[in-house]
Amino acid sequence: MAERARTVERIEELGEVAARRERGLWSDAFRRLTRNRFAMVALVILATVAVVVLLGNNFDAVRRYDPRVQDYSVVQAGPSASHFFGTDQLGRDNWSRVLQGTLISLQVGLGVQVLVLAIGLLVGGIAALGGRLLDNVLMRLTDLTYAFPDLLFIILVRAALSGRDWPVIGEPVPQMIFAIAFVSWVTIARLVRGQMLSLKERDFVLAAQASGASPLRVVFQHMLPNTLGPITVAITFGIPIAIFAEAVLGFIGFGLPPPTASLGRLVSDGYSFVQVNIWVVVFPAAAIGLLMLCFTFLGDGLRDALDPRQR
Repeated sequence: MAERARTVERIEELGEVAARRERGLWSDAFRRLTRNRFAMVALVILATVAVVVLLGNNFDAVRRYDPRVQDYSVVQAGPSASHFFGTDQLGRDNWSRVLQGTLISLQVGLGVQVLVLAIGLLVGGIAALGGRLLDNVLMRLTDLTYAFPDLLFIILVRAALSGRDWPVIGEPVPQMIFAIAFVSWVTIARLVRGQMLSLKERDFVLAAQASGASPLRVVFQHMLPNTLGPITVAITFGIPIAIFAEAVLGFIGFGLPPPTASLGRLVSDGYSFVQVNIWVVVFPAAAIGLLMLCFTFLGDGLRDALDPRQR
């Protein structure tokens, strides 16, 4: 018994050393991220956009006009002091509509990744730790989902959800988030499965199991923290993909219903009038491009910062 107690104490000491080393690696990764100029500029721009969008959708002094109000005296007006981004074919203010569309894009991008993370961790973790049968079943389900065309799958899921009085996903924006996440979880699931299959054979995991640690403690204390780096990078890259998917669906007419001013619908509505007023397309398209570019640069910075070969 004394020998076992000393062994357990030694394993706990090694675990504390590994935890301190892990914290040091994260601190080192943060320092490398702050030295990446493109990533930091992208982070500052995203923070600024988030603040302006939140203020603009909650305070009339920033928004200035209701995005749904029509004013036929200023139809197809260009940018001016009274209408920063001009107006559309119905006289609605483009500045307030772009603010609303940007907020929806951020909600969709971040909300999708929260659901993707939850589904991916669950499926990938069960596949890696649940035995060969569960692994085969879940991975074949993952392959089937991955093989199905994304946009068609999203449209089918949205069609199945629309017109039903669901308690949480009865509104258009939650429906869009759920539909995109239902298609996008396969990358995280595969990543989590591969990471955990590799970690199962590592010495510190085997030592924790030998010391009598419960399976949940081994997973949450030893395995899951070591998968956070690749998962963080994948989630960051997934945000612009979700934003673009929502914009594409809005452009082809399967996005959020009017009068919701999503960026994709703004581009679609203004496309027919681009010869008359190009600004109705330029500003929402620029907002989509800015969000995607900033999240891509941030993802590149996180990938470089968390790459073990850079340490």
